[in-house]
Amino acid sequence: MPDWWSLYPAWRVSRLEVQEPYGWHVLNEKTLHSIREKLKQFETMTLNQIFVVGKKNNHAIPIRDLSAAARKRLTELRMPDVEELYTLRLSAKERLWGVLTQNIISLLWWDPNHEVCPSELKNT
Repeated sequence: MPDWWSLYPAWRVSRLEVQEPYGWHVLNEKTLHSIREKLKQFETMTLNQIFVVGKKNNHAIPIRDLSAAARKRLTELRMPDVEELYTLRLSAKERLWGVLTQNIISLLWWDPNHEVCPSELKNT
């Protein structure tokens, strides 16, 4: 069995959402180019570098920890076997969300305002 964490990510786009609430349809050209550049940077890294070394920014999130709207959308998408989603941090707020299978990340959501799994600020 291969060590998937030593492999580089590959992207699958068949599950990209193009509707509310986390749709890619709202992207303008500048943002799309920015996302493309970030994905190119991730392609130079192994899954270990992305999700283990970089776990503060990029990591798995259990479905139970997602917002109610995100959990509802997953139910609507008929994805009951998915137990966690992986998030890739692009900026302070912007996130990409997807499903990791081996070294393939099926991109799902564009989350420009960190709403899929809002984090609680410490010391507030």
